[in-house]
Amino acid sequence: MNSYYLINLLIYAAVDAMACLGLNQQFGVAGVTNFGFIIFQAAGGYTAAILAMPNQSANGAFQSYIGGWNLPFPIPWLGAAVVGGVIALPFTFLVGRRLRGDFAAVGLLVAAVLLNLLVTNYRPLLNGDAGLSLIPAPLQGEFDPQSSGYQWALAAVAIVVCALVYLFVRRITESPYGRSLRAMRDNDRVADSLGKNLLSLRSAMLVTGGAIAGLSGGILVSYITTWSPAAWGYAETVVLFAAVIIGGAGNHLGAILGAILVPVGFEEVTRYIPTSNNLPPNLIPSLEWVAIGLLIVVFLWVRPQGILPERKRVIRPAALSPEASPPDRPPADGPAAARPGLAPAPAPPAAPAARLAPPADHEIVLQAVGVEREFGGVRAVAGVSFSVRHGTMTGLIGPNGAGKSTLLAMLAGTLPVSSGRVIYQGQDVTRLPAYRRARLGLVRTFQLASEFKRLTVMENLLSAAPGNRGDSFRGALAGPRYWRGDETAAIARAQALLTRFGLDGHANSYAGDLSGGQRRLVEIMRALMAEPRVLLLDEPMAGVHPNLARRIGNELAALCAEGLTVLMVEHELAIMDEFCDPVVAMAEGAVLAEGTMAELRSRTEVVEAYLVG
Repeated sequence: MNSYYLINLLIYAAVDAMACLGLNQQFGVAGVTNFGFIIFQAAGGYTAAILAMPNQSANGAFQSYIGGWNLPFPIPWLGAAVVGGVIALPFTFLVGRRLRGDFAAVGLLVAAVLLNLLVTNYRPLLNGDAGLSLIPAPLQGEFDPQSSGYQWALAAVAIVVCALVYLFVRRITESPYGRSLRAMRDNDRVADSLGKNLLSLRSAMLVTGGAIAGLSGGILVSYITTWSPAAWGYAETVVLFAAVIIGGAGNHLGAILGAILVPVGFEEVTRYIPTSNNLPPNLIPSLEWVAIGLLIVVFLWVRPQGILPERKRVIRPAALSPEASPPDRPPADGPAAARPGLAPAPAPPAAPAARLAPPADHEIVLQAVGVEREFGGVRAVAGVSFSVRHGTMTGLIGPNGAGKSTLLAMLAGTLPVSSGRVIYQGQDVTRLPAYRRARLGLVRTFQLASEFKRLTVMENLLSAAPGNRGDSFRGALAGPRYWRGDETAAIARAQALLTRFGLDGHANSYAGDLSGGQRRLVEIMRALMAEPRVLLLDEPMAGVHPNLARRIGNELAALCAEGLTVLMVEHELAIMDEFCDPVVAMAEGAVLAEGTMAELRSRTEVVEAYLVG
């Protein structure tokens, strides 16, 4: 095999693998569908070019570009990574605040198209459609870029950089922070309700992926010594997505395999397709795109998990040593140790400073004051006011459409209120987002089963544990030695909950594979792992066998006796009779009455609204 051809394959494989690792970190791990990914690679390539090139007056001034600093290697590559990350920052507000899911993906795609048009047609800034040429190769003043030794050395450096990128993203993904990213990917609304700052998580992954893409673009441009906007069209992102999907989204080795198979291997195979003068000149390139599209459809239909699926992360209580807790953590008799629903554990993490002091028994802990919510002029909740006292299990009943779930969502911060106030432990939290309320101890569950399907039961619980030092970007990079003690304590607490609710045999089963009742249990246990002071339950017994429902009720009653406060929406009135006192009855978005179930049955308006039959 021609050595130049092999070098070319190796460098392109390393560059494409880096790009796929960055995209996989965004899409496969964090669930950010970035159809504008190629923007960051193009920006990195341009940055590397202008940092390495001399002033535009050189070479007869036939090119126009900004910069031209003629900086030595490896500054152009480092600059490419920095600019790729910085360029991603404006997009974090598009993805994190305004748009989510498919809308964010379309917004990023439109941005990629518009920026490509701008670069192509605005010559004074980026030399227009002509792009840049005569870009100096790394260290070309000291070595001959055309020599075989230089080419092999460049390929080796590219492979080493790719390996470092792999270790970097793997360190993030295999940490508690990576677990939070995967939880956000599976269900961002639930992750938000468990205290995860979605804007921060998405921003970090956009910047991280952008920096990796920029670095890959810088290496590529340094090798081919040209930069052309036509080579960075939005369709190139589709190729990278195909590689990630086919290789295995969420698996970094799968992303590397996909890069070898699709951008590199697929393109090389097409070189051996026989051509004829009778065929249209653009037929083969067009058929390549058709084939890539078919590959994506086939894999999404037949094997959506890809060739190398995301691996199951089996966590066992003995996997981490209890003695490994860090020396600078507070003793086990601190505030977090006394929280309801959590078994004692070695050196548990300190409660976050934002948490409030526990209230006295039967003190009002949560209040709705004139809370209203409108949807397009329709008032779903109309001026609701009521209080929840510490250590009680308060029921919330009403017919379908009464506004119960909407009210619960407003109390938790998942939905903003149209008017009125939410008071939690004497503090007005009306304007606080859901994740900040969760960090204060106001945690909710959802009406429909909302487990993180692609996480195991144990991972579901661990994803909600507060105070883990590895659950941050900085902590993830610090490595397991930094957060191992916190993880050990969280595993012990999770194991205690699994034993308490009888699911310890399913600890390492995927949560999405459990029965409906078991998924409900996972959701309740996960909420308890968040160390709530007030737990908002939205129909926790729906679809649950009566025996299991009674067991859940008994466990919740025991937790209330330990200091937990519960507000529960439920249609099963027998559960309300047995466990809830007081009970609040709603109809047509308003509170009708409050009292025990026996008292509510004596109220004519309640009977007419809900209890007849």
